Amino acid sequence: QVQLVESRGGLVQTGGSLRLSCAASGSIFSINVMGWYRQAPGKERELVALTIAGGGKPSYADSVKGRFTISRDSAKNTVFLQMNSLRPEDSAVYYCIAKTITTTYWGKGTQVTVTS
Repeated sequence: QVQLVESRGGLVQTGGSLRLSCAASGSIFSINVMGWYRQAPGKERELVALTIAGGGKPSYADSVKGRFTISRDSAKNTVFLQMNSLRPEDSAVYYCIAKTITTTYWGKGTQVTVTS
C-alpha cells in the first residue's frame, strides 16, 4: 500500500504561481511513476505531468508545457508541481498519483483556483 498526502492548493490570480507537493509513504520502494492529474467541474480527469523513478524525461500535457514543472525528491519521497503563468482554465482539483506495477494510488486531491 502507498499513501499520498498533498499540500494545500490555493487561490491565485491569473499569471501567478503555485507549488504543490505530494509526500508518499508506505511501500514506496514499489513506486515507479509519480505525477499529477486534475479535474475541473464538468470535465474528465486529465493527466498534467508524470515523472519516472530513476530519472528520464518527465511528460506533460500540452496545455501546461512550458508553464508547469514536475520534480521529485527521492530522499523525501516527495513529488512537486511548480505551476507558473497560471490561467483560469488551470482551475481544478489536482490529484497526486503513484504507480506501481500493479496499482495506481491516488491522493485525496487539492483545489487550485485561478481568478481572472
